[in-house]
Amino acid sequence: MLTASHLPFNRNGMKFFTKTGGLGKDDISAILRIAEGLRARGELPAAEQYALAPHEDFMPAYAAQLRALIVEGVGAGDKPLDGMSVVVDAGNGAGGFFAHDVLAPLGADVSDSQFLEPDGSFPNHVPNPEDAEAMGSCATAVLKANADLGVVLDTDCDRSGLVLSDGRFLNRNRLIAALCASVLRDSPGASIVTDSVTSAGLADFIEGRGGVHVRFQRGYKNVINKGVELNEQGVDCPLMIETSGHGAMRENYYLDDGAYLAVKLIIEAARAKRAGSSEGLASLLDGLREPLEEKEARLKILKDDFGPYGDGVLDKFVTWCQSSTAPAGWTSEAVNHEGWRVVVDEGSGRQGWALLRKSLHDPLLVCNIESDTEGGVEAIAAKLRAFLGQFSGGLDLSKL
Repeated sequence: MLTASHLPFNRNGMKFFTKTGGLGKDDISAILRIAEGLRARGELPAAEQYALAPHEDFMPAYAAQLRALIVEGVGAGDKPLDGMSVVVDAGNGAGGFFAHDVLAPLGADVSDSQFLEPDGSFPNHVPNPEDAEAMGSCATAVLKANADLGVVLDTDCDRSGLVLSDGRFLNRNRLIAALCASVLRDSPGASIVTDSVTSAGLADFIEGRGGVHVRFQRGYKNVINKGVELNEQGVDCPLMIETSGHGAMRENYYLDDGAYLAVKLIIEAARAKRAGSSEGLASLLDGLREPLEEKEARLKILKDDFGPYGDGVLDKFVTWCQSSTAPAGWTSEAVNHEGWRVVVDEGSGRQGWALLRKSLHDPLLVCNIESDTEGGVEAIAAKLRAFLGQFSGGLDLSKL
């Protein structure tokens, strides 16, 4: 697949897939090493003409697969979405097919969908279900049309977010919670893998539904590969998903497929509508506690050796958090797969948290903070600034 996802067109690159799934960073590095070795040894075959694989029109087969999934999941004949209004916002990416080739043939009214025609300049908004403008644009359309649901797709449809009938965003922690509620109903006691920045309320939600929350690392391939590893070890892990909207299911060959995840929730919405529920998908969020405040601060590392420097800052942060000089009420999480996360006692049974970690790709330390009290994020950030001030020569704290 040639794509730059939601990035500008000049960032286009290639994604590789085999019958066992998509290739990761290590796989691609190995391919490049093999190719470089062949070139260095002069073993690349000379060719007068290049042989191309036969062209297969894949999209009709893919759309048919998604339609069949909905028909089977709803169990109400070949028009299971009859009477439903769904706004699809493809953001001028490749997801327009989802409206006219998947939902419309099943009876859904998709007439209020928007930005279905591909345009790599993204003239309306960035096709990114994490982006507030993209989600807000779809929410406005949902409310104007009095639709049952909105679907926001990433450029190449590997991520999705939904909008409820009342305009609320179903992305990030809410998206994970809704999928968990569905999955854990059918697989009680299962493990769910997420990235490291999920909210404390999501962990409680998963455990309250009888699941096991495995809070792992940022990077969707890291999350998916952890799920694969757990299943190979005999652990029931049907879902692995990042707050970015990247997610995969075991039943779908661990593919990072946003359209597939959207279909799973559309099935839930159609079932609820046919059962006469006025809540729709919102009922899947019952019991999800959300923070009062949240913040992400991306702190630029000002040193050329940003990797080792960031490691050094993190090491000192961990030591401080576990020492007697740490702020009162700060307790380190028992398990940290990435960076270091502390729970902050905010009194009256309320808790916040802070996580300091290295960025996957950039010369940054990233700090995520959540709080259940007004002004709580700033109170936590102030303590972090006081500690990190010793690194002011190598770390830009202005965003914190």
